[in-house]
Amino acid sequence: MSEALYPAFGVLLVDDEAPWLRSLRMTLEGPGAISNITALTDSRQVMGVLDQGNIGLVLLDLTMPYLSGQELLARIAEEHPEVTVLILSGLNQIETAVSCMRLGAFDYLVKTDEEDRILDSVRRAIRMQELQLENKEMRRRFLNDRLECPEAFAPLVTNNKAMRSIFQYIEAVAKSTQPILVTGESGVGKELIARAIHTLSRGDGPLVPVNVAGLEDNVFTDTLFGHKKGAFTGADESRSGMVEQAAEGTLFLDEIGDLSLPCQVKLLRLLQEGEYYPLGSDQPKQLRARIVVATHHDLSRKKDAGGFRKDLYFRLRAHHVHIPPLRERKDDIPLLLDHFLRESAEVFGKKVPSYPKELLTLLANYSFPGNLRELRSMVYDAMSVHSSRMLSMNSFRQAMEVQGEVPAEQASAGEQNVFYSCPDIPTLSAAVEQLVAEAMRRSDNNQSMASRMLGISQPALSKRLKLQRDGKGE
Repeated sequence: MSEALYPAFGVLLVDDEAPWLRSLRMTLEGPGAISNITALTDSRQVMGVLDQGNIGLVLLDLTMPYLSGQELLARIAEEHPEVTVLILSGLNQIETAVSCMRLGAFDYLVKTDEEDRILDSVRRAIRMQELQLENKEMRRRFLNDRLECPEAFAPLVTNNKAMRSIFQYIEAVAKSTQPILVTGESGVGKELIARAIHTLSRGDGPLVPVNVAGLEDNVFTDTLFGHKKGAFTGADESRSGMVEQAAEGTLFLDEIGDLSLPCQVKLLRLLQEGEYYPLGSDQPKQLRARIVVATHHDLSRKKDAGGFRKDLYFRLRAHHVHIPPLRERKDDIPLLLDHFLRESAEVFGKKVPSYPKELLTLLANYSFPGNLRELRSMVYDAMSVHSSRMLSMNSFRQAMEVQGEVPAEQASAGEQNVFYSCPDIPTLSAAVEQLVAEAMRRSDNNQSMASRMLGISQPALSKRLKLQRDGKGE
């Protein structure tokens, strides 16, 4: 079994026999699905190409005119030790193979070897080279403590140190050919992370998201791989699947933890072989997309319980990004609250309101089982009924009461005393503003009724509201 690879670095093929060179290139680009290939028939040009950079792997013929493979191997090891070299020879000579390995060759292959053996060695070399590059990138980014492309993470509102470390890791592995597994509770922003990975990847194609939860075997196959005309009853036209639509881009498979075992087998084959068959077709198509998967499940536990294939689990978690829940990054709550207030104010066509200081205390003491999605919903709900200068806390309390995290007596007390949760007594001006806002809310913006609640005249209330709207207070 093999896997599709599109290395971010170049692969150089060197052989003085042009027909063999063409055959090898076709093997790597076809069944191997390996790109970024350069071919040379003149060994004297090799060092010049390497000096230009971006070559990570060299497949080197042993017997050539001008410079032999062994001579070039020694020079590459000395001048470009970061480049991986595979030796290809027409003869199976143990002494020569041992000599080449001592000089630093990754592997020694015989041209008469089966195609799969050569492909397997090339893939292992590419994977090793990628790991070295990724480790180097991660060390550099963490030591510098900076992001190279912060704009890719702009939709992810945070100042949290753990999230910043995650961003640095994503930058380091985004160009890898391996799948990336994104885990985290519902509502933490896994799709936003997938979009950031796509933005940072080397692909020019689109991001194609697919929610695979609950898909039956045939539906999963048709959704991902497509079908040929006449493949089944009702298939009046051929249809490309999501894998093909994501070509040169990213295929994002959400809720992968809910994928059935038969569908897991098909996904594993896609990742291993780098090819797939549309329904009704006997002609394979190549996987040309980066795979990113996400789940809120603990896949390790599902694997141990037999609900998720071990081989697929280990293949998917080549790179693993775990997003912490909001309760573990409460320092982001003020930032997120302001962000969602601006967003919702624009949606509802209202001014961005101020909010009482105790709202942050209330939110900080809540566990947010629905994470960012729940906070966003709370803010939008509060803004939908907002009508005064100060944002009311009541809709937040009610949402928390539904989750059982605000005792009924506390919620009741909040209805009687809008300052029940204040850690500090507000200023007189702030207290008046909140009382006026609460009276207007309870009276459904009826000034006559609100003035009676407050025990003041309606003209006095109107004046007070105008002052608050103008931001002057008293």
